[in-house]
Amino acid sequence: MSHLTDTDAGRTGNGRRRALLILIAIIAVLAIVLTGGAFAYAKSYEGKALPGTTVLGKDVSGSSARDIAALVEKKASGTDVTVDTDGRESTASLQELGVSVDAKKTAEQAVAHDGSVSQVVSSTLSGSRAVDPVVSVDEKAASAFASAQIPKDRTAAKDAKVGYDEKAGTWKVRKSTNGQGVETDAFVSALKKKASSLESFTITQSITSSTPKITTDKAKKAKDRVTTMLDQPMSVKGPDGATHSVSSERRSGWISVEPDEKGEDLRIAVDEDAVREWVSARADEDAVEKKDGIEQVDPEGKVVKTIAEKTDGVEITNADAVTEKLVTSLTGDSPLEAAFETTTHKAEMTQAKAPDSDEESDKDKKKDSEDSDDKDPKDKDKATGSGSSKDEEKSSDKPTGEKWIDVDLTKKTVTAYQGDTPVWGPRTMVDGADDHQTVTGSYEIYLRYEKQDMTNGAYKDQNDPEFYETKDVPWVQYWHRGFAFHGAPWRSSFGYSGSHGCINMPVSDAKWLYDWASIGTRVEVHR
Repeated sequence: MSHLTDTDAGRTGNGRRRALLILIAIIAVLAIVLTGGAFAYAKSYEGKALPGTTVLGKDVSGSSARDIAALVEKKASGTDVTVDTDGRESTASLQELGVSVDAKKTAEQAVAHDGSVSQVVSSTLSGSRAVDPVVSVDEKAASAFASAQIPKDRTAAKDAKVGYDEKAGTWKVRKSTNGQGVETDAFVSALKKKASSLESFTITQSITSSTPKITTDKAKKAKDRVTTMLDQPMSVKGPDGATHSVSSERRSGWISVEPDEKGEDLRIAVDEDAVREWVSARADEDAVEKKDGIEQVDPEGKVVKTIAEKTDGVEITNADAVTEKLVTSLTGDSPLEAAFETTTHKAEMTQAKAPDSDEESDKDKKKDSEDSDDKDPKDKDKATGSGSSKDEEKSSDKPTGEKWIDVDLTKKTVTAYQGDTPVWGPRTMVDGADDHQTVTGSYEIYLRYEKQDMTNGAYKDQNDPEFYETKDVPWVQYWHRGFAFHGAPWRSSFGYSGSHGCINMPVSDAKWLYDWASIGTRVEVHR
């Protein structure tokens, strides 16, 4: 018979529940502590090699990429390779053998991980992870080093070659010859196998009879490919129906016959820059710069004279594509089929107002005579009929368009225009005498001097009656070769032919024109 009361049983149940809750709380706290510790542990390996990571047999756990890279670089620099060629030894560094060790990339691989708690813990518990150095071998450099170990008294095999004889104007073959050599493929294979250990090692090779990789037969076939290509006619069609022929001599200057990447055969190589330069030059020849025409009209709009005919512009649009086609034809045996494609830019005809009459021009000149040489050209504009200050306030009254200069050799005048409006002139000048006539045509100002010494001493002796030398010629503007506008303070009158070809002007006129014009200003010279 039990002596426990209901009250005692309740107290016992409550105690058990309290103990369970305390146990759960303790477990929760431990879990939080352990989880936090795990995260902190994983965080400590951020940017560092995980536990168990080895590079070159050394444990690098917890090392940074910088430290690991330094380790790899030190090992690489201390690695020597002994090459034993029939008992003759030579020592070289990895670099001299064409071996590259990428310490940075090796280090990046060693520290590469996602940083998760599971990966860090797993790496800690699971064991080791070996990371091999990132090593590459330049096969050509390694083969060259191996071949260089052959003593000079032993003749190496020589590959056949194909070259262009400029004097004879023909392509010729230099035959291959047998000799003594080493097995470069075996040398490269051994180097690749052992280099990644970054430990000093020895490669043994033997000198044996050898045959060239590029035989005379291969060279003859390469020459036949060149000959076939040169026998094909090649030309580029121009926009005007004419053609630009590409002679075999020119093509011979663009190509060469060289070993392929493996050094086992010959291929045709093309100097693409030279081809592109030639195509570009032909495109420039066929291109036409757009030039607007100019007609001079009277106040009623009737055409008085055509000063310059208009010329539509022609732009070559596919020079790069033609270059690619030409290069392709040079490396094969197919004929070239290429033509320049163009875009036309339509020119316009400007109807320029005829300048004031000579009488009005004389009035303008009388006003200008009151100006000094150093007066602001804007003030001179006002004095020469280009508009008063009130007129300038009205934008609709301002002349617009391209600046250009009209040189009338018949009237012996120079007139400055902006668009279709004369803004200065006509001013009388002196052009070339009969035996030194001024050229006609469309030009641009390309060179200017405020003062320049002028002489024809380059082609006239000082004792020649026609020799001249003039110091400090003012306000010089060249528009074609030696033809220029300039002041002529030695002349007292103008309006006739008498210069050596230049346009001689009063000093004040030459300065006004110098201040108004600039490099590139259009010049139209006509009769």
